[in-house]
Amino acid sequence: MQINVGAVKLELNKENLLYTIEAAGHIWQQDESFCPHFCLKDGGKLVFRGADVIRHEYKKSGVGEGILSHFEWDFFSIETLAWIEYVTEEVHFELIPGEGELPFTQVYWPGCFSFEKKSRAAYTVMPVLQGLLIPNTWENEVRKLPFDGQFCSSGAYMPWFGQVEEGRGYMAICETPWDAGYSIDHPAGGPYTHVYPYFLPSLGKFSYRRSLRYVFLKKCDYNDLCKVYRSYAIETGLLTTLKEKAARNPLVDELIGAVIVHKGIKTHVSPDSVFYDREQPEKNDVLIPFSARTREILHYHQKGVKKLYLHLDGWGAPGYDNQHPDYLPACPEAGGWEGLKELSDAIQDCGYLLGLHDQYRDYYTDAATYDREYALHGADGTVFEMSRWAGGRQNYLCATQAPYYVKRNFEEVLSHGIRLQASYLDVFTCNEPDECAHPQHRMTRKECLEYRSACFSYLWSKGILPSSEECGDWAMRELVFCHYGPYDFMLQKPGSPRRGVPVPLFNLVYHDCMILPWFMDRQPEGEDDMLYALLNGGAAYLDRDGAYPDTDGAFDSEAERKLSEEIERCAVVSGLQERVAKCEMVRHEFLDGGYDRQRTLFSDGTTVTIDLKTGKYEIR
Repeated sequence: MQINVGAVKLELNKENLLYTIEAAGHIWQQDESFCPHFCLKDGGKLVFRGADVIRHEYKKSGVGEGILSHFEWDFFSIETLAWIEYVTEEVHFELIPGEGELPFTQVYWPGCFSFEKKSRAAYTVMPVLQGLLIPNTWENEVRKLPFDGQFCSSGAYMPWFGQVEEGRGYMAICETPWDAGYSIDHPAGGPYTHVYPYFLPSLGKFSYRRSLRYVFLKKCDYNDLCKVYRSYAIETGLLTTLKEKAARNPLVDELIGAVIVHKGIKTHVSPDSVFYDREQPEKNDVLIPFSARTREILHYHQKGVKKLYLHLDGWGAPGYDNQHPDYLPACPEAGGWEGLKELSDAIQDCGYLLGLHDQYRDYYTDAATYDREYALHGADGTVFEMSRWAGGRQNYLCATQAPYYVKRNFEEVLSHGIRLQASYLDVFTCNEPDECAHPQHRMTRKECLEYRSACFSYLWSKGILPSSEECGDWAMRELVFCHYGPYDFMLQKPGSPRRGVPVPLFNLVYHDCMILPWFMDRQPEGEDDMLYALLNGGAAYLDRDGAYPDTDGAFDSEAERKLSEEIERCAVVSGLQERVAKCEMVRHEFLDGGYDRQRTLFSDGTTVTIDLKTGKYEIR
């Protein structure tokens, strides 16, 4: 069956149920090894072409035309619709629920394109963290992605992926990303890369229409794909710039150009945590008084640091990552509310900014108000439990409860005269959205993101700039900054095989919408992270005490350097950031045919060129 709209041709092979699309002067054919299917809970598969009844018909509306397919089994039915939009000539793939229920874990459709050209000029781009480019000739195998490639997590800051072959390319945008993701198959050395979009059930059911939008380009690279998505983000209202956010709260301008200092107060590691040190148990408990942090802030000021943001961990009575959401009062052993207020006053007097680390997903079983009934419940009534982080045994808190706890805790903090300019709600933009089947607080993944957004909105209502761990674009309307938006390799131990070439996909879309801090470490293999901070026009970490060893990029990779040297390096990054923070990143490119020399161009005309091999940079 074949549909023609303008310069686009869509064809369905009724025998293998695969599509071929001719668009922008190129033929994109789905790989013959792929078979559309449901993955069942019992480990089996339900393949589309095994349906008892299969019907296809042409479908036409006022906005486009395509092919509607009906699949029916004795107990279940679905429909698929592949159609071409008249105005844009984009191809839409829709998976439509029918009758009956199916106990499935994932459904893979519409499948991957055959992408077999063994060439570095044939590459796949994916929004894994800041961004990843995988040439078809990439030497390392790539099959496992963070959070299994689930959209709205660090596995995909943005819900799209794309492929380019010698200037001809496409991108797939998931318009219903809450219950969706993508898988990848790239064997060591290539010669191909296959990307498979998938959809998840919502509360155990296939209950609503799922949609993917495919855009085809005749002459493009990954920059062009990012600009297509930027237009989509504007069209859907996601793109909210720092200029708009600064108009809402002028503190945004105070944060631009500030160096980031990440410090802690109290650490307590429970014996059932995987981080518990049995050989040196004294390391499991650390206490730094608030007064010591106050002295550090004054010292930074004396050293000439003009703008600074302090991200404070472990300020509550139980210690870092303990007993959430019942974290109050301020740690008594460290000086209590009086000590925290003295610190906040000193920060205010220096013209600096203060933000507190807080957590409303990890639900610790020893919290004072812990109630298993308010933990996330699976469809079978099970409650997830683990003992990884410092606080030991925990579940996940149902996000329906999070806004209430945020309000309860912050009202108490503010009542003690603590002056907060910002705050950090951990993991909301890193971990995948949750769903909960408890009958008293049922919640879909989409609703989960709405409850997380409500927490950020509460902070806005109090004049507090919201941040979270990473930079998922689902939260772009509310988030001002985050802990980091790094490249994938930065969260791996130095020397680990890389999954691909780092590219700033997120910043090519959203640079003028968020403030992203960058590491400033010099790596053992020779790379200087400062170069990436400059290339991306971001903020700089002046001092960063990792909460856990060898986790989240906190690796003992270099000797201590003098504070004055660090301040000088950070001043270069901050000066550039103050110039370009509100500018769109127009383009990124690799120079000289390799990956070491790179350049970015910002909308005010500023260019930044770095050389990872020599450590040199140029700002023009």
